[in-house]
Amino acid sequence: MSNETKWEVFDDLLDSYDDAIAVPGALHPTGELLDYDSRYAAALPDDMPVIPKAQSDWIKQCKANDDSLSFALGDETTSIEVAKTFRVWGGYTDKNKDRWLKLQDTFARAWVLGVWRVEETGEIVKLEAEK
Repeated sequence: MSNETKWEVFDDLLDSYDDAIAVPGALHPTGELLDYDSRYAAALPDDMPVIPKAQSDWIKQCKANDDSLSFALGDETTSIEVAKTFRVWGGYTDKNKDRWLKLQDTFARAWVLGVWRVEETGEIVKLEAEK
């Protein structure tokens, strides 16, 4: 995986087409287009999950320990900073339901994709592919 997003690869391809129109023959249809195809496949998703640093650290720790997503979402050893995302303090109500579900969904997407952006720093975290 690269550090560019799929949209950035697509935008670069559009620029190449603009150049090819200005200079006939400037874009070789097989060689250069195949390069864009592989770059696009390796690019990061445009809608990459954005999670707090505490959750980022927790995912890395759980993945290193071969823990499950279920464990990561509900273990008693989870730090308070992370746990408050998954547990409804003060009781579950219709008022906090959507926010609570969104926080859990975002964490789960980061877990499954193995890539996310850290909210506080903007750092992109990519976990090693499982073997």
